[in-house]
Amino acid sequence: MALMTIKRTMPDLATEDIAAATAFYVEVLGFEVVMDMGWIVTLSDRANPGAQLSLMTHDATAPVIPDVSVEVDDVDAAHQAARNAGAEIVHPLTDEPWGVRRFFMRDPNGRVINVLTHKS
Repeated sequence: MALMTIKRTMPDLATEDIAAATAFYVEVLGFEVVMDMGWIVTLSDRANPGAQLSLMTHDATAPVIPDVSVEVDDVDAAHQAARNAGAEIVHPLTDEPWGVRRFFMRDPNGRVINVLTHKS
C-alpha cells in the first residue's frame, strides 16, 4: 500500500566544474537550464519537462550530495515510512529556504536519496 504518490525522480550528479558540466549537457544533449542556484543547476528537456537532471557542486544545507531526488506529494509520510523501515536518515526533515521540505535517507546499497515536496 502506497503512503504517498511519487511525482518525479531526478538523478543528481556531483561535479567540480558546474559551468563545464552544464555546457556539456546543453550542447551535447540539448538540455536547457530551468534552475540555477550556483551550487545546483537543474536541466530539463524542452519537449519533455519531466526529463530532468541536476548538477551539484555541493548541497547548501546537507552533508552530502544525493544520488537521486524523489519528489513526493507527502514528504512527512515518506519520512515516517523511512523511519519505520529503519533507514538511516542522513539529513533531517527540513523546510529549506528555497521552497522545499525534504530529508535525505540512505538506501540498502548506500545510495543517498533526497526525498522532497515543494511547499505551496
